[in-house]
Amino acid sequence: MFFHIVLERNMQLHPRYFGRNLRDHIVSKLMKDVEGTCGGRHGFVVAITGVESVGKGQIRDGTGFVTFPVKYQCVAFRPFKGEILEAAVTMVNKMGFFAEAGPVQVFVSNHLIPDDMEFQTGDMPNYTTLDGSVKIQKDSEVRLKIIGTRVDATEIFCIGSIKDDFLGVINDPTTV
Repeated sequence: MFFHIVLERNMQLHPRYFGRNLRDHIVSKLMKDVEGTCGGRHGFVVAITGVESVGKGQIRDGTGFVTFPVKYQCVAFRPFKGEILEAAVTMVNKMGFFAEAGPVQVFVSNHLIPDDMEFQTGDMPNYTTLDGSVKIQKDSEVRLKIIGTRVDATEIFCIGSIKDDFLGVINDPTTV
């Protein structure tokens, strides 16, 4: 789920930033460019925790920009198959529901929702148990199990299930 890893990146910097605060400019540009991005291999970069080294710069011909190799530590988030996550429901329809666990969007199909829950239409579509005691609707918090992932270059998609023990609604916004 969360990993503390060391990554490297080449940072290009304009000559106007050269001076005694050069390292600070490189670190702030690194944070602005990297935090919140998704790489297929490591997942989402949540935060940069430290900069290990800034290498010697190399001048780019014709532009005046300088490329600095930077080695940094960061916290990355990447979900795996079989992992249990808590997520907030963002949309409910007759095919299932979508939920977000941090930056990851998870789809739970109606086939992966317990059999005693039925889809209810109306102004607030939801899945409700036959006795009406449990309701999954927008803004509900659910505990789900990841049963599949697909990694793109800039995004991670997951398929989840709540059809297992100890999974399902953990907070219903209507009971507050």
